[in-house]
Amino acid sequence: MMGSTVTIGGVPEGFDADIILRQMQRDGRPLMHIARDDKRLAAFAEAVRFFAPDMPVIRFPAWDCLPYDRVSPNADISAQRMATLGGLVHGMPKQFILLTTLNAAMQRVPARQVLRDAAFRAEVGRPIDEEALRSFLGRMGFSKAPTVLEPGDYAIRGGIIDIYPPGDLGPIRLDLFGDVLDGARRFDPVSQRTTETLSEIELSPVSEVILDEAAITRFRQNYRSEFGAARSDDPLYESISAGQKVQGFEHWLPFFHARLESLFDYLPEVCVSFDDQLEPARLARWEGIEDQYETRKLAMQAKQRMDSVYKPVTPTALYLDDAAWAASLNGHKVLKLHPLAQASGPGVIDAQGRMGRNFAPERQQETVSLFNTLCQHIQKKSAIGPVILASYSDGSCERLSGLVSDEGFGDPVKINTRAQIGDAGLYVTVWGLEHGFEAPDFTVISEQDILGDRLVRSAKKRRKAENFLTETQSLSAGDLVVHVDHGIGRYHGLELVTAAGAAHECLVLEYAESARLYLPVENIELLSKYGHDEGLLDKLGGGAWQAKKAKLKQRIRDMADRLIRVAAERALRKAPILEPPPGSWDAFCARFPYQETDDQLMAIGDVVDDLTSGAPMDRLICGDVGFGKTEVALRAAFVAAMSGTQVAVIAPTTLLARQHAQSFAERFRGFPLHVRQLSRFVSNKDAQATRDGISDGTVDIVVGTHALLAKSIKFQNLGLLIIDEEQHFGVQHKERLKQMRSDIHVLTLTATPIPRTLQLSLSGVRDLSIIGTPPVDRLAIRTYVSEFDAVTIREGLLREHYRGGQSFYVVPRVSDLPEIEAFLQEQLPELTYVVAHGQMAAGELDRRMNAFYDRQYDILLATTIVESGLDIPSANTMVVHRADMFGLAQLYQIRGRVGRSKTRAYAFLTTKPRVKLTNTASKRLRVLGSLDSLGAGFTLASQDLDIRGAGNLLGEEQSGQMRDVGYELYQNMLEEAISKIKSGQLEGLSDGDDQWAPQINLGVSVLIPESFVPDLDVRLGLYRRLSGLSTKVELEGFAAELIDRFGALPREVNTLLLVVRIKAMCKRAGIAKLDGGPKGAVLQFHNNKFAAPEGLVEFIQDQRGLAKIKDNKLVVRRDWTKISDKIKGSFAIAKDLAAKAKPKPVHSPKP
Repeated sequence: MMGSTVTIGGVPEGFDADIILRQMQRDGRPLMHIARDDKRLAAFAEAVRFFAPDMPVIRFPAWDCLPYDRVSPNADISAQRMATLGGLVHGMPKQFILLTTLNAAMQRVPARQVLRDAAFRAEVGRPIDEEALRSFLGRMGFSKAPTVLEPGDYAIRGGIIDIYPPGDLGPIRLDLFGDVLDGARRFDPVSQRTTETLSEIELSPVSEVILDEAAITRFRQNYRSEFGAARSDDPLYESISAGQKVQGFEHWLPFFHARLESLFDYLPEVCVSFDDQLEPARLARWEGIEDQYETRKLAMQAKQRMDSVYKPVTPTALYLDDAAWAASLNGHKVLKLHPLAQASGPGVIDAQGRMGRNFAPERQQETVSLFNTLCQHIQKKSAIGPVILASYSDGSCERLSGLVSDEGFGDPVKINTRAQIGDAGLYVTVWGLEHGFEAPDFTVISEQDILGDRLVRSAKKRRKAENFLTETQSLSAGDLVVHVDHGIGRYHGLELVTAAGAAHECLVLEYAESARLYLPVENIELLSKYGHDEGLLDKLGGGAWQAKKAKLKQRIRDMADRLIRVAAERALRKAPILEPPPGSWDAFCARFPYQETDDQLMAIGDVVDDLTSGAPMDRLICGDVGFGKTEVALRAAFVAAMSGTQVAVIAPTTLLARQHAQSFAERFRGFPLHVRQLSRFVSNKDAQATRDGISDGTVDIVVGTHALLAKSIKFQNLGLLIIDEEQHFGVQHKERLKQMRSDIHVLTLTATPIPRTLQLSLSGVRDLSIIGTPPVDRLAIRTYVSEFDAVTIREGLLREHYRGGQSFYVVPRVSDLPEIEAFLQEQLPELTYVVAHGQMAAGELDRRMNAFYDRQYDILLATTIVESGLDIPSANTMVVHRADMFGLAQLYQIRGRVGRSKTRAYAFLTTKPRVKLTNTASKRLRVLGSLDSLGAGFTLASQDLDIRGAGNLLGEEQSGQMRDVGYELYQNMLEEAISKIKSGQLEGLSDGDDQWAPQINLGVSVLIPESFVPDLDVRLGLYRRLSGLSTKVELEGFAAELIDRFGALPREVNTLLLVVRIKAMCKRAGIAKLDGGPKGAVLQFHNNKFAAPEGLVEFIQDQRGLAKIKDNKLVVRRDWTKISDKIKGSFAIAKDLAAKAKPKPVHSPKP
């Protein structure tokens, strides 16, 4: 039967959800809504949440890659698609909305029967076939991982199996006892701890390709019949034949299945609604698919190629063409929605909704009060029915309510859903609507209608960055490490060493002249990462390292002293009190088109507090470029300038100065403030006028390069100095800045990620605000990691060009530039490019960068100099050549150059075709591909990778010293110095420094056995965490986590936990070495000194002859027959000595 088609006009976006829900009420059946793209899909889901929060919405997203791409769709997306298809097959609620996009609906999916057969069920307490489960996981597209972090991972550790099934509920952990399923529980992927217990599990595939024998045979037959015999240079055919997955193999989906169906087959006879403009979008999409197919075919015939072969499947096999689309819709009732009213006729209905009013004209006119106009409009509409203000966040809800009630309206009522609305009144709700609309019985006004474009970010699940932290902190063989007592060595791995009859796991370190040092795992905290890849190894037992450390200690002591003195002087000075003007402050803040992130609000609050405190502000704001530091500066400048003082903004390059001048002028339009810029790009006449204005006080805000620091410039009344990217200024500039600083407020912005440790050490010296959350949905960056593929890259660069943007092409070395230039000239003659690298003269480089910024070229072909501070909003595509040659922090920085505006950004990380990557490189690229939360990730990435001058805050001398002792150790020493000076132990670092660890030999096995935790990195990470724990409570928590993650603790692990406690006690007692045997213990104190000698005398007396001092060692006699006695006894001795080590207060004066 033919389905009927109804066109419904007068359905603006937002109102569409209401109309569709009413349709469903009449039908009493599920409905499928096809949105134009994923942005519309999200908007529609949010509207449904407002109108009917209880209606189940099931999403079926499209692949997030192009047709005929070399990359696979994102694992999360594949998993969600399969979870939805599985749900549709195995049973759903009576009514629900299936939300999908055009691209997803046009693509064929595996047949229903495949999903019916491909489910695995198991119940707790019943037998389970472990072999069947393993083969199921392999076939269904799950991939084996050491720790389960992403959907589609699984890990097998003895009798424990962790699986992360598709869907968003989280991973599950199965406990097997023999062949019976003993328990099943869900756990949190970040902490790896259990969250709930389950009684049965059901698994569905994570990938649309099910790689079993039958599918592989089918693929080989189809591939050969389509393209003839496969040649030896066809990596796809070879890998699939061997049963291995390849990046992008899903694009040959039809070859793996006997038949494919469409999404419509899963939901026969349901009503289907179409988004506005869906037909034209579908035709354009089909053209695009055919076009991609043709390009691939042409590329296949090209003779000289830089990339490997790609044989595309015919379009109709994977996608629905016109005929197939029409056939699929047979038997379905179709609703076509239009925002505007349509001409009446058969099959056309008018839903009476109309587009809302946009206040853009009032925003542009400076004489009209925007909020006054808004309130008149609200009053007019309130006569018809309730009015709802839809804003983007709780913060802007409050701000809108405040601005409306200032105009004399009462406070709007805050609501969450449609059901809470009465017959009249003014309401406010959080609903990220693009534009408001007017329905017959109510009106919705969106924040965008009033204040102009807003950029919204939904709170993403922030989990990736934390996992990433543990990954970079783990040591890998070949890393350079620093041992506190022996200096720089190379780490080679873990080895089992048998000493005193017991197995001990040790880290093997190599020193100069091939000397080896075995460090017991429980003392792992004596090591820190060196932070650079190259360095000279120290000589074991040589005095050079100790000398180096001692010299550095003195310098650090002086430096810490200087820092503290500066801080003390500052605390005594006075500065003018600057306060935000009450009325205009809100209006100024409302002009900010984004939603402020929490970090940003905190930073702004800190700055305003500093300005009103009366003491000079000296605050450093750190955050990656594009994280909204400029907004903090703008607001500070606003407060200072409106309070009648001058503001100077200094940037390191002309390009940045230009950008700041533009954004400042833009934001301050309409306020009685005068903004000028001063740099090489300003004509002499303008520059002179600006200088005069600065000295006579007519210029309120001046933005410029270090030209502002010239002696010839005299400020009449400078109140606030804003320094951007401070790390780029030279020493003299900094000195000049310091002179200007004496009693004015200073705000410094920097993008150099300052690792957390430095924040601590500087906390008392400079106030620090960290902006670590990326602004508005910066997930805009879609990262593809694949081998170099001319078609994809040409396609990506052209697509960027035709949507009016620019691109970056980054290469690792200057010597790679000619090869890529040739590629661009041959493959993309229609695009212009400009080359930039660090070996050019500064003036020339500046000129080229400015030309690219002015959009005179399409592509900037550059080496890694794009890392630093460029902010080019129109550039949203980036290709990184030979990405395996970059470090993680570098890739991160580079990739952060795109994705600055509302458009979707693309980053292509390419590697050399048919070359095996090193393990670390592939791990790096994998991490980068999966990292979405840019902010946090950045602080981490930079922390452990080569640290770029984290010390610039202190002056010019310490980067060399950091090279001497490695980064982490340097930090610890500085921190220690500062805290000691602050607490009044003024001599700074005393020689009794804290960098040592007790050695404990009890002749018992101390290790985490490989059978218990097979993955080396995980094991090292656990050791490293363990070395930081000391109290009983922390260790209990750690033990509970181990039991939860890996099963019952073996004896060695229990012993390890006890030894860690003994170690913590020994450290408190000052015991450097404790050797225990069946006859008692021998203790040696740190530096052969005991903190309170009278306490030691007491201890020996208490032992009644069982303890004596011999050769500077304390010998305690005991009778320990069992190992447990030995452990308990050692702990008791250490505990007693720790109690005695505290010097007793002297009560009576000495006679």
